[in-house]
Amino acid sequence: MLTQPLPQTSGKKTGITIGNFDGVHLGHQLLVRETLEICRQRSLDSIAITFWPHPRALFSGHEMPALADPQTRSRLLAGLGIQKVLDIKFTRELAALSPDEFVRKFLLPLNVDSLVIGYDFCLGKGRCGDFDALKKLGERYGFSVTQVPPLLFGDLPISSTRLRQAINEGQLALALSMLGRPYSVRGTVVHGFGRGTGLGFPTANLQPPQTLLPPDGVYAGIVLHKDAFYPAVTNIGFAPTFGGTERTIESFILEGSPTLYDEEIELLFLRRLRDEKKFPSVQELTAQIAQDVARARELGSAYMEHARAAHAARTSS
Repeated sequence: MLTQPLPQTSGKKTGITIGNFDGVHLGHQLLVRETLEICRQRSLDSIAITFWPHPRALFSGHEMPALADPQTRSRLLAGLGIQKVLDIKFTRELAALSPDEFVRKFLLPLNVDSLVIGYDFCLGKGRCGDFDALKKLGERYGFSVTQVPPLLFGDLPISSTRLRQAINEGQLALALSMLGRPYSVRGTVVHGFGRGTGLGFPTANLQPPQTLLPPDGVYAGIVLHKDAFYPAVTNIGFAPTFGGTERTIESFILEGSPTLYDEEIELLFLRRLRDEKKFPSVQELTAQIAQDVARARELGSAYMEHARAAHAARTSS
């Protein structure tokens, strides 16, 4: 992750889009498409500049889990066609730069020809680097600035804030509509307590990710492992029937039984099925899980082909 000024480049001119791209939702995708179209018209190389951590997390003083980790964000942006993704470490020193200093330090060394920004984008100290300010800088330094209008969902712009709220409320179908794909988290499979195996539903236990988790509950979804998709039921919570005291993320894979210990997987959330609850007996819990499995199988099979096609398109880009 970049912490120093970029070196001077000597290659082609570039088209650059810049932002947090938290989640790479449909609004971000519109921004990328506009950037790529300008790059196509002007024969430019495409670059996306992103920041980590999120500026609001730095200034608020409390943890704000991202909607996608830097690796996932870079993969998604590359899948859309961006040739190079540059992650800049966001610090108070970076935030204190004036727009002119930022342009000279980070954009001019990249041979910027065109800058594409979102409707609400600002940079620099006091967020004074809005569209008008950047346009004047472009006239001074020889690059164009394009501002992309918001993409509406309902009557409001799609935003990371709206997406974060939907996920926090367990509205995964709404999140899918704003992302254009299921919300997902990535992590490593670790050994659990073995309760699922004892119930006849062996689970893959995910190490808690650094990104935002939906609220505790039971979800229909898909496990993605090495380009293979498996419909699954995922439980997030404390296993109250067993008196659990530690939050776990457990996915029961409905078809196939891959060996996943110490492997990285991605959990795609399709729909929230129910709250986590304490059952009077293990037998009643087992019966409920069977119902969850039936519902998740129905939802998963309806989405599997679409998910495979979308993943193939991303990885082949």
